[in-house]
Amino acid sequence: MKKTLLALIIILLFLTACTKEEKKVVIASKPMTEQYILVEMLTYLIENNTDITVEQKMGIGGGTSNIHPGMLSGEIDIYPEYTGTGWLFVLKEELINDPTKLYVAVKDKYQEEYGIVWSELYGFNDTYGLAIKEQLAKELDISSYSDLAKVSNTLNIGAEYDFYEREDGYPGLEATYGFQFDKKTELDIGLKYEGIGSDQVDVINIFSTDGRLKQYDLRVLEDDKNFFPSYFAATLIREETLEKYPELEDVLALLDGQINNEEMTNLNYLVEIENMDPKVVAEDFLEEKGLK
Repeated sequence: MKKTLLALIIILLFLTACTKEEKKVVIASKPMTEQYILVEMLTYLIENNTDITVEQKMGIGGGTSNIHPGMLSGEIDIYPEYTGTGWLFVLKEELINDPTKLYVAVKDKYQEEYGIVWSELYGFNDTYGLAIKEQLAKELDISSYSDLAKVSNTLNIGAEYDFYEREDGYPGLEATYGFQFDKKTELDIGLKYEGIGSDQVDVINIFSTDGRLKQYDLRVLEDDKNFFPSYFAATLIREETLEKYPELEDVLALLDGQINNEEMTNLNYLVEIENMDPKVVAEDFLEEKGLK
């Protein structure tokens, strides 16, 4: 009798465990250091502020091309994305130069067309840019592209071949700012930082949160006429996921306005140059911000 009762209790406990649905979300990242760090931040915040478990899908090949369909199908619930990518690549809309208007437009269109919600912005803009050594910037008093244009005839710019050919690259910049560089050097994308580090060139085109900017002590110049599209980052979450777990809204909001360009550059530097674990870097940063 006791054995039968025990067996019934075990069966009931098993059935209860099976019927209780696990609370879980899937967070994806593109194959980029920056994204690994952001996903680790999101994972920590969700798992330590809710009873939701996070499954990570890191470094998905093809990035947005494969993550966006995964969001639409429900295979992925959350991932970090950039305003310019969403607007130009996914929605295939015409460029909006004003960063604030672009964010509002992409946020509205995603919710309307895809049922995907954009959080507020983290604060950093991982866009294309131009950079020069900090020391040279101080010597020549350069902080913006317009400043650079005034002395460009004394400087040498280095960039990969297609940057000089694309209308959204050097030709467009030249037309917008009136650059007249003394020399235009073609450099392989992997050799640009070494090129400026060894003074082979004075200016290079970059991504504005690259960890190597800190390694080579470079100043990212201000694109004062907003030539390049803005790529401000935010968290994307499926509307259905948010309806299922409404507590996620406040948790995701914890990163609103928390990461500026200098901070993101430094985080990337710690992982790429100092070889630190993205998880450690992410959690250390959250602790500094009082979020851990």
